[in-house]
Amino acid sequence: MTEDKRIVHIALPSTGEPEWEAVRDPIMSGWLTQGPKVAAFEKRFSEMHQVQNALATTSCTTALHLALAAYGIGPGDEVIVPAFTWVATANVVLYCGATPVFADVDPITFNIDVNDALSRVTDKTKAIIPVHLFGLCADIDALRAGLPTHVKIIEDAACAAGAQYKKQYAGGLGDAAAFSFHPRKSITTGEGGMLTSNDTTFSDIAEKLRNHGAEISEEQRHAGPRPYLLPDFNMLGFNYRMTDLQGAVGLVQLDKLHGFIEQRAEWAKWYRSELKDVSWLRCPEEPENGKHAWQAFVTYVDPDKAPFSRNEIMDKLQTKGIATRPGTHAVHMLDYYANKYNLSVNDFPGAKLCDENTMAIPLHNRMELEDFKYVVRAIHEIG
Repeated sequence: MTEDKRIVHIALPSTGEPEWEAVRDPIMSGWLTQGPKVAAFEKRFSEMHQVQNALATTSCTTALHLALAAYGIGPGDEVIVPAFTWVATANVVLYCGATPVFADVDPITFNIDVNDALSRVTDKTKAIIPVHLFGLCADIDALRAGLPTHVKIIEDAACAAGAQYKKQYAGGLGDAAAFSFHPRKSITTGEGGMLTSNDTTFSDIAEKLRNHGAEISEEQRHAGPRPYLLPDFNMLGFNYRMTDLQGAVGLVQLDKLHGFIEQRAEWAKWYRSELKDVSWLRCPEEPENGKHAWQAFVTYVDPDKAPFSRNEIMDKLQTKGIATRPGTHAVHMLDYYANKYNLSVNDFPGAKLCDENTMAIPLHNRMELEDFKYVVRAIHEIG
C-alpha cells in the first residue's frame, strides 16, 4: 500500500485567534506605530530574559546595526563574525563602514570556533558577534576569557529567544544582544527584532538612534505638556521602530515561548531516537550546560557515508513533499564577500563543510505526529 504524499513545511508560524484579537486594541485606538503595546512587549521580554533593557526594532538586522552604531563602531574598526551565519551578521558591520573579519566555526556545534576567533583579534578589533546558531548558545565564557576587556561581545541571538547558557538566558551573556521575530523563528511578529543589554547608558543611546536620533521618544513627547513641539536631534539616527500592531502580537507570542520550546525539545529528542540508526546523518544534541531553543533542527550529512550528496538528498525529500534547507550559508563563499575580500572557499574549512553538508529538516509547533513519522520514514528510505 502506497502512503499518501504529505506536505511538510520546514517552518510555519504558530499563530491564530489570540494574535488576531490582539491587534484589535491598536487598530481601534489609532495608535499603530511604536507605543504602549511595544513598551509592554519590551518590558515582558526583558523580564523573561533577565536583562535590564530591551528595545524593539524592525528586525534582528537593524538591532545588530543599532548595537554597532551605539558603540560608535565605524571606519577603521574591525568586527569578528563567524564565517557560517546568515549574511546579515556580516552586512551590519559594513553598514557602519567597519571591516568584518571572519572566523571559522565548529562543524559539530555550528557555532564560532573560539580559538580561531581569538587568533584574529588585532588592535583594530572593537567587537565580536558570536551567533547562537539555530538556538544553541555560543561559548561566551571562553570568548570573554580570551578577549581584551574593551572588545564588545554582541550576541546574534536571532534564533535564541528562550535559550540558556549555564542557566543564564541569551540576551544577557555579552554586552548586547539582538533577537529576531521573523516567521521562521520560534515566536514571530511578522518581521521584527529586539536589542537587549544590561548597560543603561548604551541602551539610552540606542533608543535615540532607533528614533531618528530624537532626544525624546514619540510617546514621551505626546505624554508631555507640549506635544506640539518637535524634539531636538543631536545625532544621526535611523527609523528602526516596531509598530504597536507587532508589539500586540509579540505579547501573545511571548506567553507561548516556553511551551513552544519544550514541545520542540521533545520532538528533537524523538528525531534523535528515530534517526540514530541512519549512519550518514548526524543529529544535533541538547547541550549539557544550557538549554537549546530549537529554532531549527539542523542535521549534518556525512559526505563519506551518505549514499547521495546533501543536495541530492534534499531533492529526494522535496519530491515527497518534505521541505528542507541548508542550515545557512558560508558568508565567505558568497560572491560579494569572496570578491570584496579576495577570499577562497577553503579559507574557513569548518564553515565550508557546514555550507555543503548541513540540512535542516522540518521542526515547528504546527507539526503533528504523522508529519514527523513521514519525515523519518522518508529519510530511512533514502538508504
